[in-house]
Amino acid sequence: MELKQKAQAGSFESSDILVMVEPVEKGAGRLIELKSIVMQQFGEDLLKQIHANLDKFAIADVRLIINDKGALPPTVSARLETALKRAAQLQTGTLN
Repeated sequence: MELKQKAQAGSFESSDILVMVEPVEKGAGRLIELKSIVMQQFGEDLLKQIHANLDKFAIADVRLIINDKGALPPTVSARLETALKRAAQLQTGTLN
């Protein structure tokens, strides 16, 4: 999947997650800024899930800014997928 623009999905509400996606130069890698209210307990699992989702869409170069308010794993995946599809112009929504 080729990212073409900035995009976001989610909210700052309790039990949700806000995911902002930005394309970067080829070769820049995955730049992930993660803030979570459950970072100590689930931060490592959250990062593994994020990387697994990026692998699923074959995305090697991206900047993610993620603010988690205790979202469950299915919500994390759904928000990330939506933001990525919006950034690739495969779906319309916020910042399109």
